Amino acid sequence: MIDFKKANLNGTGTAGRPAQPPAADDQQVEKVEEAIAEEKAFRRGVLSIIDLISPASFQVNPNFLQLNGKFVRTIFIIGYPRYITVGWFAPIINMNEIFDVSMFFYPVKTAVILKQLKKKVGALEAQIVSDAEKGAARDPLRETALKDVEYLRDALTQGIEKFFQYSLYVTLYADSKEELDKKTDRVEDIFGSRLVYSKKVFFQAEQGFNSTMPLCNDELYITFNMNSSPCASSFPFISSDLTSDRGILYGINRHNNSLILFDRFSLQNANTVVFATSGAGKSYAIKLEILRSLMMGTEVIIIDPESEYKHLSDSVGGTYINISLSSEEKINPFDLPRSIGGDSKPGDIIRGAVITVKGLVKLMLGELDHTEDSIVDRALIETYAKKDITPDADITTAEPPIMQDFADLLDGMEGGANLALRLKKYTEGTFAGFLNNPTNVKMDNQLVCFSVRDLEDELRPLAIYTIINYIWNIVRSELKKRVLVIDEAWWLMQSEDSAKFIFALCKRCRKYYLGVTTITQDVNDFLASPYGQAIVTNSSLQLLLKQSPAAIDNIQKTFLLTEGEKYLLLESGVGEGILFAGSKHAAIKIVASYTEDQLITSDPRQILEIEEAKKDFAQQMESEGVEAEEALPPGLEDMEI
Repeated sequence: MIDFKKANLNGTGTAGRPAQPPAADDQQVEKVEEAIAEEKAFRRGVLSIIDLISPASFQVNPNFLQLNGKFVRTIFIIGYPRYITVGWFAPIINMNEIFDVSMFFYPVKTAVILKQLKKKVGALEAQIVSDAEKGAARDPLRETALKDVEYLRDALTQGIEKFFQYSLYVTLYADSKEELDKKTDRVEDIFGSRLVYSKKVFFQAEQGFNSTMPLCNDELYITFNMNSSPCASSFPFISSDLTSDRGILYGINRHNNSLILFDRFSLQNANTVVFATSGAGKSYAIKLEILRSLMMGTEVIIIDPESEYKHLSDSVGGTYINISLSSEEKINPFDLPRSIGGDSKPGDIIRGAVITVKGLVKLMLGELDHTEDSIVDRALIETYAKKDITPDADITTAEPPIMQDFADLLDGMEGGANLALRLKKYTEGTFAGFLNNPTNVKMDNQLVCFSVRDLEDELRPLAIYTIINYIWNIVRSELKKRVLVIDEAWWLMQSEDSAKFIFALCKRCRKYYLGVTTITQDVNDFLASPYGQAIVTNSSLQLLLKQSPAAIDNIQKTFLLTEGEKYLLLESGVGEGILFAGSKHAAIKIVASYTEDQLITSDPRQILEIEEAKKDFAQQMESEGVEAEEALPPGLEDMEI
């Protein structure tokens, strides 16, 4: 409340003198003004968020913008087909381009939509009845529309569906007007191929750009009426899900942290190719798959060039066969399948064996001319015939010949003396103990591992070829669920005959319930062979781990990788990469439990630590009077001490 009697309205004091403010008040006002001026100067020199994100230049044109030298255009959707599949928007999302996507969902009350649908149903039914009374031909479009409206009414009434007004905008960025036009045409073509109709902004370029900014501001407001299901099918954040209700765990899906769990034998074929640099974890990943496959009852056969799988084989009680010049284990390349199932005729079996052994002879002797090839072919047939292995004989109990028999027969043939002389190093010379003995190897274990580490480099391709042929004979003899692992498969890609043999194996193995896993770190050598490319094509499961810059372009071309996937493979850590399973693929991280890691590790330092721990444990048990084998923890009792 104001007391006007005491108020000094003319600005004078009680004595009629003008009122003078104290000097202290003037000083205080000056200080405040100085502080405000300093604050303004300080703020002018400080960058704000707006300063950081705002463009240096912004030019608005009728159908595009120029933003900091970039050309920007927005595309909006105006129409959709009657049916739209889930993931129809994925080709746009997976484009290797820079663009922004904005979606707006405006809920509409169900009661309002049901009222409008009721009117629509009445109008459609009236038109159909009217056409029928006039004798006009039935209109399929009108009848289909009536069915769709009735279905939508039922779904809305039952609460299965909701109704929305839906807006979808895509803003593209390019370095030039020509590039922007090409990108625009490409996006519109993708939309058009799915019967989704789109348009470019015209005199609304700024509004379109603002609508795709992360401001939740729809300045275009171009909507399409849609219920929940088609709205959900447009959801952009999709990832491949490789989870099934059976199979083994391969790893973690890095897209959504789900489990990659499936059975390789459920695919078109059970073949796998693994490409990675040295130390990227390819052998670790396959050993983990082997360990988990064994638990599911699958038989596993391994060709091990570097004795990487001995630790795993010993841990699970597998059979480890060392193939070398001095080893007792021998394989005869002239062996035939143990028992022949189906309608296979002896003549076909002998013919296949001759072709296979001829491929081995070419590896041993090098390229043969036409005359030499004909001589070798005739000599092989006669070598089998000397052991009563002919198309008319019972070959199931026949004893197969050995390399010495073939060399002796070749030496007595016209024109074969020179070839027999070249074979002598494998029958009488340095390599005599390698391929010149009957087979004494047994494959009666769930895990069988063939090691060729102690063989000379010259003999490795021959040994792997012979081992695979022996395995193939056993696979054809008895139908079982098996996996064959060929590590460092690039050895076999160096020769056309061995590469052709592996390719034929990958094509035919599906009929015998066999899955072939080929592992290589020398990607360029493997893919340089036409058979290497064919092996990749005939493998439904493909695992790509960290790649070297020298091989990444070849990998990208072979597997049709996007730029994002290419850089993912270049920057992946150990045990990380991309898994292709049929038409699906996902980023994967290989994960093992502690016990699995101890059994499958390839790290020499870790293996030495395990061996030292086993020795210390054995010594401790021995000092306590307990047998070491009896006291070993579960999972380690089969290891050598």
